[in-house]
Amino acid sequence: MKYTNANNVLPEKLIAEIQKYVQGETLYIPKQENAYKKWGTSSGGRKMLDRRNHAIKAAFAKGSTIYALAKEHHLSTETIKKIVYSNKNEG
Repeated sequence: MKYTNANNVLPEKLIAEIQKYVQGETLYIPKQENAYKKWGTSSGGRKMLDRRNHAIKAAFAKGSTIYALAKEHHLSTETIKKIVYSNKNEG
């Protein structure tokens, strides 16, 4: 988490108001709800997992076994079951 000195970014009146409640402490100000990004959207990790899961579902539909898919993708059989039996549409 990046530290920013309030004196550098906030008006004096606002700092004075905040000091009524907190002084000399680190204060976390969360992002607005609409500013949050879902996990993996910036890095591309979400797309990568969605493609992998789609491939796993397709292979299962063509006859691959849970065990074979777990071994091929280095995942547990329980994780493969969650992927192939979920109703979520990936990709």
